[in-house]
Amino acid sequence: MGKADFHMHTSLNDGTATVREVLDYARDHTDLDVIAITDHDRLTGSLEARELSGGYPFEIFTGAEITTLHGHLLALFIDRPVPMWRPLDWTIGKIHEQGGLAIAVHPFSMLTRSIGFRSFDGIMKHHSAEIYFDAVETFNPSVAGRTCAAKIQRLNRARFHLPEVGCSDSHHLQGIGTGYTTFPGSTAAELKMAIVANQTAALGEYWDLRTHRRIAQLKFQRIGRNWARLGRSAVRAVVG
Repeated sequence: MGKADFHMHTSLNDGTATVREVLDYARDHTDLDVIAITDHDRLTGSLEARELSGGYPFEIFTGAEITTLHGHLLALFIDRPVPMWRPLDWTIGKIHEQGGLAIAVHPFSMLTRSIGFRSFDGIMKHHSAEIYFDAVETFNPSVAGRTCAAKIQRLNRARFHLPEVGCSDSHHLQGIGTGYTTFPGSTAAELKMAIVANQTAALGEYWDLRTHRRIAQLKFQRIGRNWARLGRSAVRAVVG
């Protein structure tokens, strides 16, 4: 079985490590077969990772975490940016137009921008055959993911029956691979097929309070560096 982590962030966005540092850490400290960098509302880091992919033992594909009017949505296997602050169904349609996958991440969480139950259920009942979730993230090791895990697992297995994926949602190096998806095969193409065929499993280990405290320290350190270098606009980019 292959292992994939395709929800992580870099210092080009609100993460604390560069693209190269993320790739080096994944190589040296994980056994992942497939990864994707999914910074918020931009493909810059994802495309840079793909350009740097030579020499790494895992496959890299593109993606982004899109901020919709109804919460965050993971867009995988896309090559063109998808505008932020648009309706959820519109955003899903644009992802599918590119042949990408639309995945609901940390749904129902009150601790970060997340798709709520009414919006989620609305997509599940949508009249268009092109508007649907390809999967739902049922394991996310952050506190935002942990607080909603039991609810989404229960609802998905009893009602929605979507493919389940796990990811780290990591904003720091040590988090990479702490949440992951297993699938038959070892390539990005096989991962995509496994999600479509509902052949994935969501696994991982939750972060403790010490890890969350360390993440907060790293973010504040980065805010300080950005303030000194670029001013207030850079700080807004990190905390937004």
